[in-house]
Order: sequence, then structure tokens, then C-alpha cells
Amino acid sequence: MRVMVLEDDLELGPVVADRLRGAGFAVDLARTLAEADLKLSVNRYDCVVADRSVPDGDSLTLLAAQRRAGSVLPFLLLTALDAVSDRVAGFEHGADDYLVKPFAFAELVVRVRALCRREQPARPSLLRADGLEVDLPRRRVTRDGVLLSLSAKEFSVLELLMLRAGEVVTRSELIESCWDETSEPMSNVVDVLIGQLRRRLGPPDPIATVRGVGYRLGGEA
Repeated sequence: MRVMVLEDDLELGPVVADRLRGAGFAVDLARTLAEADLKLSVNRYDCVVADRSVPDGDSLTLLAAQRRAGSVLPFLLLTALDAVSDRVAGFEHGADDYLVKPFAFAELVVRVRALCRREQPARPSLLRADGLEVDLPRRRVTRDGVLLSLSAKEFSVLELLMLRAGEVVTRSELIESCWDETSEPMSNVVDVLIGQLRRRLGPPDPIATVRGVGYRLGGEA
């Protein structure tokens, strides 16, 4: 799941982005409305986390513009403006959630994850294929009953492959869903991560390489 964070605080912005990345999200960071608007025009996001007050205005203007354009992209407003009138204004402009600073990062992660899944098709909480079992709510992976330890990025890639089991998932689809703008799309970042994931999963290798295209979990090699 890919998230955009709109936060102009030079200390808080990177911390929020890093905490969300640690929870398995791909995160892009914007510091102005103009930068956020540009990112929204070229990238597909599952959620936006936005501070209300940024150097070039109030993020409610960005939110309102998105709603007028017909966008249902979930927005979570993360702000120090805690008056009832501020929260009401946020929801009236189309916000999906409102979290007041200071906040607990654990709560932010839970709220963002809930918003990201809201607009996605219903999916099972437990995925199974080739002896693998992925418990999505608990972020727990086992193979043939043995608990595996995966990084957040490895879990994200495995989740997408399991959701698309038997289908070819292209490298570009993996990058768009599991990486953010800090990655280098022209590098071999996907191939390196798949190699790490294969070592975590152990033999026999459940991931087939479809040369020149991408990868497939399960199905014919």
C-alpha cells in the first residue's frame, strides 16, 4: 500500500514517513500543497496523511479539490488544530479521519491501514498457497507450520504475490505497490528483494521468474 504524507515540519515529516515504512507502507513525502498536488497527479496512492497548515496554504483546499474532481482517495488529517470547529471543517471538506498532534504512532499506523483497506476489494484475512500461510491482520507468515521472520518490505511483496497467486506480477506493479519515490525504479531493487524473500521462504522455491516480465507465485513455471 502506498501512502503520501504532506508535512512541512522538517523533523516530524521524515519520522512519520519512516514509521509508516517500518509498518510496511511505501511512503512519499511532500512539504507543500503544490508538491502534493503534483505527486497526486502522477502516482496512485491508497491514502493521504496531511497536516492542515503548510507553507502555501491549508490542506483542506487540496482535499476539497480532490473531492470536486470525484476522487474518493482516503485522507487523514494530522494536525495540531484540535478545536471542534476545526475537526468539523475537516470532515465537511471530505476528510475520512482526523488525528490530533501529539499522537501515538501505533494509532496512526492502525488508522492508515484501515483507510487503505477501505477502498480495496474485500480480501480474506488469511492467504494460503504452496504451503505458505499469510495472516494479514497479524502480519504473520508460516511455511508448513514453521514461523518465518520477514522484513516489512518482504512481507509487502509476498502479500501481493499471494493475492495474485497463479498470475504474473510485473516488476512495475511490484514497484508501484511496494516501493516509493526513494527507490530507484531502473535498478535491480525488485530482483534483489525477491532473492532475499526466496532465501527466507526456503526450498522448494515457490516463486517462478517470468523472464522479462516479472514473477509468479504458484502455477506452472
